[in-house]
Amino acid sequence: MSKKVKDFGIEKTLRNLGIKDENKGTSVGGKYFASGKTIESFSPVDGNLIAKIKTSGESDYNKVIETAEKAFKEFRLIPAPKRGEIVRQLGQKLRQYKDDLGKLVSYEMGKSLQEGLGEVQEMIDICDFAVGVSRQLHGYTMHSERPGHRMYEQYHPLGIVGIITAFNFPVAVWSWNTALAWICGNVTIWKPSEKTPLCALACQNIMNEVLEENNLPEGISSVLVADHEIGQRLVDDKRVSLVSFTGSTRVGRMVSSKVAERFGKSILELGGNNAIIISKDADIDMSIIGAVFGAVGTAGQRCTSTRRLIIHESVYDEVKNRLVKAYDQLKIGNPLDENNHVGPLIDTDAVNMYQEAIKKGKKEGAKFIVDGEVLQGKGYESGCYVKPCIAEVKNSYEIVQHETFAPILYLIKYKTLEEAITIQNDVPQGLSSAIMTQNLREAELFLSHAGSDCGIANVNIGTSGAEIGGAFGGEKETGGGRESGSDVWKYYMRRQTNTINYTAQLPLAQGIKFDL
Repeated sequence: MSKKVKDFGIEKTLRNLGIKDENKGTSVGGKYFASGKTIESFSPVDGNLIAKIKTSGESDYNKVIETAEKAFKEFRLIPAPKRGEIVRQLGQKLRQYKDDLGKLVSYEMGKSLQEGLGEVQEMIDICDFAVGVSRQLHGYTMHSERPGHRMYEQYHPLGIVGIITAFNFPVAVWSWNTALAWICGNVTIWKPSEKTPLCALACQNIMNEVLEENNLPEGISSVLVADHEIGQRLVDDKRVSLVSFTGSTRVGRMVSSKVAERFGKSILELGGNNAIIISKDADIDMSIIGAVFGAVGTAGQRCTSTRRLIIHESVYDEVKNRLVKAYDQLKIGNPLDENNHVGPLIDTDAVNMYQEAIKKGKKEGAKFIVDGEVLQGKGYESGCYVKPCIAEVKNSYEIVQHETFAPILYLIKYKTLEEAITIQNDVPQGLSSAIMTQNLREAELFLSHAGSDCGIANVNIGTSGAEIGGAFGGEKETGGGRESGSDVWKYYMRRQTNTINYTAQLPLAQGIKFDL
C-alpha cells in the first residue's frame, strides 16, 4: 500500500471493520464459510490489492437458504415494533462505524470521501425511517354489504428477500431493502457486486453485532459474495419470494422474466439517462452547480447522474461557456483527499467503455467542447482516472440514447418548453429528471401529466441526491421498481383481505340465495 493511502488510515479502517487480508465470502449471521474460487478486491484509487475473498459455492448457497428459511419462521412472529428496535440498533451501529465504513466505500469503490460518508448517512436515515414505519404497517377496514360482517385488509411478510446490488452504491441500496424487509418480518440474502465485496462483508460484520447482542436467529441476515451463477440461483429459486435487483437494463430484463415465470416478485432499479432542462428563466448560478455535480459526482457512475443538459437557445452559449470554465477548475485525484472533486472509475473496463462512448459519439457527429482523456502519471497509477468531458449533440444520436456509466455530459439546444420535455422523455430510460426555472408555469407543466415521464422529477435541484423519505425508482427501461421511503414497505409484504361474520346467519354476497 502506498504511503499516500496509509496517510488516510486505510489499514486501521479495515481492522476496525473486521476485514482481513483473506476473507470468507459467505456469512450467515456471525458464521463465515466458503467453498468457491478466490477473488481479489483492488482499489481503483491506487490500484493496490485491498484483500482476498474466497467466494460462495453451491453448497454454501444451499446452507444459506436453509438457514434463512428456519430464521424466517421465528423472526416473523416477533412483533413489528420489536423488529423496528433491531433496525434502530443497526442505525446506532452505523453511526458508530460511519467514518470507517464511509472511508472503505470511498477506497474500494472510488467515490469521494464526502459521498462515501453520505452513503452511510443514507443507511442511518433509512433505519430511522423504518423504525417509524414498524409501528404503521396498517391495513384498511371496509364496510361489508352483509349485516353483521366486518371486512378489513392486513399485510403479512413474504419470507426470503434476495438483494442483488451494483458497485456504485455498495452499501446504501442494501440498507434501503433490508431495513424495510426486516421491519416487515422478512429475512434477507445479499449478493453484492464482485467489484465491491469488502463493503458488503463490513456491513454484515456490523449487523452480526446486532444479531448477537439480541440473541436473534443467524439467518435473518446473510451475504453471498459470489459470481453471477449464484445470483442466477437467487433469481430462479422459488424459496426466494422477492428479488430486488439493481443493475443494467439488459440483466434486469432477464431477472424480471425469470422471477415472473415462477410467480415471484421483483423490484427492478435499472438504467437512467437523466436530463436537466435549463430554462431561459433559470437561475444560471444554481444551474451550473447542479449540472456539474450531477455530471461528475461519483465520476458519472450514479444511476441518477446527469447525462444530458437541455438548454434554452437564449441562454445556451452562456451556460456552455460557464460549464467549460467550471470543468477547467475540477480537481481529479485520490477521492480520500477532500480537495479533489472527481475520483476514479471503478476499473479499467469502465475506462474502456468511456473511451468507446467518446469514439462512437464523435463518429455520429458529437462536437466535444471539453475533450475526454485517460489520465496518466503520478497519482493516476491505477489507470482508472479519466477527464470529465462535454459534447454538443442531437438527442437522436444512438450513443445519447444509451446510458454510459462515466462522466460524459451531452448538451442539447431547445426553443420551447414543450420541445424540451419531448426531448427529455425521448429516451428508453425514465429514472430522474429536473428543470431549472424561476417560472411557476414552466415548473408546474414539467410536473404535470404532460411533463416528465420519469419516476423522479425535480424543480431547481439536480437529478442526483434523492432523500430516503420518497420512493426511489423509475419508469420504462428503468424497470418500474420503487425502494426506500413513502409506502414502499408494501412491496415487501403480501396483502390479505379478511371477512368476519359475527352473526348466527350466513348471508351471501350480492344477495345470492342458497337454501338447503
